[in-house]
Amino acid sequence: MAGLVQLRELLRLWGFRRLYATRLVSASGDGIFQAALTSYVLFNPQEATTPAETAYALAGLLLPYSLIGPFVGVCLDRWSRQRLLVICNLVKVALVLTVAGQVVSGSEGVAFFVTAVAALGVNRLFLSALSAGLPRLVDDEQLVTANALSTTSGSIATIVGAGVGGLFRFGIGSGNGVVATIVVLAAAVYGASSAIAATMPRDLLGPDAAERASARSASAWLAMRGVVRDLRGGAAHVIRHRRAADALLAISAHRFLYGVGTLTIVLLERNYFSRDVTSGLLGLGAVVAASGAGILVAALITPVASRRIGKRAWITWMLLAAAIGIAAFGLPFQRALLVAGAFVLGVSAQGVKICVDTTVQEEIDDVFRGRVFSVYDMLFNVTYVAAAGVTATALPESGKSYVVMALLAAGYLVAAAGYSAISSRHRGGISPSSDLVIEMDDAGAASAVAVLEPGNPQVRGQTGRSRR
Repeated sequence: MAGLVQLRELLRLWGFRRLYATRLVSASGDGIFQAALTSYVLFNPQEATTPAETAYALAGLLLPYSLIGPFVGVCLDRWSRQRLLVICNLVKVALVLTVAGQVVSGSEGVAFFVTAVAALGVNRLFLSALSAGLPRLVDDEQLVTANALSTTSGSIATIVGAGVGGLFRFGIGSGNGVVATIVVLAAAVYGASSAIAATMPRDLLGPDAAERASARSASAWLAMRGVVRDLRGGAAHVIRHRRAADALLAISAHRFLYGVGTLTIVLLERNYFSRDVTSGLLGLGAVVAASGAGILVAALITPVASRRIGKRAWITWMLLAAAIGIAAFGLPFQRALLVAGAFVLGVSAQGVKICVDTTVQEEIDDVFRGRVFSVYDMLFNVTYVAAAGVTATALPESGKSYVVMALLAAGYLVAAAGYSAISSRHRGGISPSSDLVIEMDDAGAASAVAVLEPGNPQVRGQTGRSRR
């Protein structure tokens, strides 16, 4: 009941509703666009997909995020985040329409790759601006609900968008013209998200005028050159804040293992379980839907569980759940069981991310939030891409490997034990039962559930939040 009351209070905030709508609409566009790319690149009826080709596709779509991630923060701390939301969506509209034209012409070369990657790269700036601006809109005691609702709803909206794109694909046909139509639909949705973002005041999401002026005291070029120095400083800061360091180790291990699982599932649905491409897309859609259901369940249970046993314990249990789920539902290599396993992985992945994001968010000050948010995003994707590269060398073309699946389950088990051990050393005598606070210093992260222990009632740093 308390959660429902807090949710109603949150949705009464005008600024949060605008930011929330901007996120949901854009996320649905992401799903539509990604469904089109998956159909065009990974599930092309004219081409077989090998582990190496799948790994290259994942690396090509995700690795640029990692390359531009740290530089995104420079923009987030120098410009109005509200303006960035508007402009990024408009740029995505232009790029996605270009992709549509390339699909119609049958292009699969460098130009297509560069345009698609650019559209996805711009999306990183958009998502980082959303996350960096959110803490300015809600009170500390509302941040748990706000972040859990926003991140989880965004994931669900992406899955729904992918479902819409898939329905177009199956309902209209499989030619390039159909794929291009789906891409154009994504562009229209991005335009709607930009229009919603334009209704927010310029300074609503920060940084404040004084903070922007301070960030602009050096030239943009000098700021770019200082990124490496900032990365070293951020790493040193994380080392001094062991809870954040432990959390980043946990999310890195999880993302690597999740990348192994993703590549395995794509190949199984494409080449092992399916007689044709349409059957493969339907199977992958069932896996994605099950994972989305797991994400939703995680959003519902994580706030309650983390309050009762603490974020550290919940991360450990979620990693352990993934190990059990893979062993029970993955090793038999049956399609129905694989869908059940995807549900468990969805719960685990979102449960871990909510707690890890919050643990890191507790350490950031608003003026540094954008930069560190981007670094976290880089780490999130590098480990995922590394997993795809490593797995491509071990998996057969069918994706079926008892050894790889067993090692995946064992990896999650080791991650759970390792995180439990290192986080226990850095507890500092803090009790898991909790009150909600936000601690902020000069590091940063993504958004999520924030549940801290009693005895730490203060808020460190100045957040400068506006509530509308």
